[in-house]
Amino acid sequence: MHWFDQETNLAIQEGVSHPQNYPFFLQPDNPGNHAALLIHGFGSSPRELFPLAAKLLEQGFRVYGVRLPGHGTSPEDLAQRQAEEWLAKVEQGYLNLKTMSEKVSVVGLSTGALLALKLALHQPLEKLVLLSPFLKLQHFLAPVAGLLSFIIPYQEKEISEPERPFYYQRRPLKGIAQINRLRRQVREQLPQVTAATLVLASLGDETIARGTAEELFSRLGSQVKQFHSYGLNVPHVLTSEENPELQDVLKRCSDFLTEDDE
Repeated sequence: MHWFDQETNLAIQEGVSHPQNYPFFLQPDNPGNHAALLIHGFGSSPRELFPLAAKLLEQGFRVYGVRLPGHGTSPEDLAQRQAEEWLAKVEQGYLNLKTMSEKVSVVGLSTGALLALKLALHQPLEKLVLLSPFLKLQHFLAPVAGLLSFIIPYQEKEISEPERPFYYQRRPLKGIAQINRLRRQVREQLPQVTAATLVLASLGDETIARGTAEELFSRLGSQVKQFHSYGLNVPHVLTSEENPELQDVLKRCSDFLTEDDE
């Protein structure tokens, strides 16, 4: 897998030190025509989608967990990155999978969901799964992150000790400004998205604004679309081991991506 070796080497060159923050590629013993591209969220790494990757591998999918530029390295690296770099990396991952599998679906978590939607605008996706997608962040200062970045470059975020190798505690506001660019673009383009789509969200999400996932869902142009919201006990990162409904999330994603499969 020459392209995957290149991505792994790039991660090492850019300073990714923890192996679980590398991009990953999983292939079943008898791969079929299905593949899934998994896109992690802002300030995270491919690791946060490991549980879903394992589930899809069991279902016979080739699975590629892309590493977005500026992730798994340092907050200072992320502060220098543009949304266009993230989008280019996502599209590259999709095209690499397309050379091996006829049917490529995409799963995006949080900011990864916005990138998945952007990809769906100009590539033929088999299916689309959006985990905790949003058009508005909960923090009232998020819309002016770009301006604030000149005064307060980083936002401190409480991360538990075991999770610190995998999530940035210091989140660059310049990066949040890039998210703002993405969400504004996506809001206007949602009616153009036609891929069959599953949206999962939760009332316990403290990262995104209440009701924003439902608004996004309602604006989708997809004729086939499903929505489910979990309760207050479910966090923003739906694929986290800390999510008490993790197994339900994995089942809903797997069922949606495999239904009507001959």
